[in-house]
Amino acid sequence: MTEAFTQQALVIPQLIVGLGNPEPKYDQTRHNIGFAAIDALSRVWQISLAENRKFQGQYGEGIAPDGGKIRLLKPLTYMNRSGQSIQAVTSWYKLPPESVLVIYDDMDLPLGKTRLRLSGSAGGHNGMKSAIAHLSTQNFPRLRIGIGKPKDTANSDNSESISHVLGKFSAAETQLMSLVLEFVVECVELSFKQGVEKAMNRCNSRTVESS
Repeated sequence: MTEAFTQQALVIPQLIVGLGNPEPKYDQTRHNIGFAAIDALSRVWQISLAENRKFQGQYGEGIAPDGGKIRLLKPLTYMNRSGQSIQAVTSWYKLPPESVLVIYDDMDLPLGKTRLRLSGSAGGHNGMKSAIAHLSTQNFPRLRIGIGKPKDTANSDNSESISHVLGKFSAAETQLMSLVLEFVVECVELSFKQGVEKAMNRCNSRTVESS
């Protein structure tokens, strides 16, 4: 009985989505770290991405580290409509929501921290609000990448938060984030091999630091 339950509870991603905004002016911004994560995965796994109009995004598929099929997606709908693109892929391939792993930025996590979860609310993130609305559930895994808060948080207003999120990483932060993205690839590969729940132990306990 227990064994059957464990088998059933193993969540293995089949579609990995990185959230971001499509225009060149958003390249390398904090809010686009989800796109950067998909780019890192496509490089390591040698899966080429191409624009797919039906899916309203850049899409590619290949073989995951566990030998199964994997799909990568960068929605080109703009952040607050990301769910349309995700739903287009899940409907076409008849994928259950729990097989979708969404990667995105989180201001509440410091730089160098990542947080993998099996489910949860949008936490004020517009891309996730859209994903939850279109998948009709909060029960799908997500990997949040810390982008830190604006320096002066005590007096920061909404406009400061927006300019922080849409701002670019400094040279030192860029160096750190490339190490974070290497760790993200490791976490995602672990999710394939052992399931999301096991990967959570590794991905949530470590802080990536500049060498």
